Amino acid sequence: MTMQRRVYFYAISAVLMWSTTAALVKSLLMEIPTYEALFVSSLAGALFLIVMQLVRGGGRVFRAYDVRGYAAMAGLGFLGIFLYSGLYYYGLSQLTSQEACILNFLWPMMIVLFAAFLLGERITVRTAAALLLSFSGVVVLTLGGEGSAAGNGMLGAAACILAAVCYGLFCVLNKRRNIDQTVMMVVAWGVTALCSLPVTLIMEEWVTLSWTQWVGLLWLGIFIDAVGYLWWAMALQQATNSAAVANLAYAVPLLSLVVSAVTLGERMTGAALLALVLIMGGILLQNVRRGGRTR
Repeated sequence: MTMQRRVYFYAISAVLMWSTTAALVKSLLMEIPTYEALFVSSLAGALFLIVMQLVRGGGRVFRAYDVRGYAAMAGLGFLGIFLYSGLYYYGLSQLTSQEACILNFLWPMMIVLFAAFLLGERITVRTAAALLLSFSGVVVLTLGGEGSAAGNGMLGAAACILAAVCYGLFCVLNKRRNIDQTVMMVVAWGVTALCSLPVTLIMEEWVTLSWTQWVGLLWLGIFIDAVGYLWWAMALQQATNSAAVANLAYAVPLLSLVVSAVTLGERMTGAALLALVLIMGGILLQNVRRGGRTR
């Protein structure tokens, strides 16, 4: 498998796992406090990555960084994982899973914009057209929704948009640093667990989890969080074109609609079908081969 094929394998696998996030988190937060869920899933993700690294290559990679390096990783983790997850989970508690997921998936556009400003990556006419086409699908799906669930819709929408900004900036800043991504994700999820624990103990009422809730949180922590975020970070770090990889993430809202329809009974609207054409059209425009070469 060539490097770029591996990049797309990582990215597409992450997209498929992430498509279960909105429905799963929405159902979990109906009975579990937000930061309790975030603490348990984050701790599970961090521990899984530590064990995986120890089995795969030992602990030497963890000794390759000094205090400043770990401090930088902790800052990135606070921005891109703790703040992102806390804001997104809050948005899911205030909006329908469809609305929250779509608003949150402004972050691939944020990656492209921050990559242009901070990394000097060029936005070509083709890339701009693909972004416009995909983003128009996000707009159509958002405006064509059936309204928010009971809750503060404005605050929920603002939280999802801020979450998108946080994660887009995290992805670009992470790419600028030459960091082993397993170590980065261990620190990021560890910081998220450490920050979530005092919040849930002080502000929330801890609940006893059922075995089905444990299964849901472990799936969230190990596969969606640990494996999904690790593979996505590796894909972006190794990609020759961040915009092409980032555009793949626009498929997640549509896949999430299917998952939500099956598990939560949310109806797929005509706006969703139109958005499917626009979003997938943007992805194809960005990634289709022209003259035997890929930009």
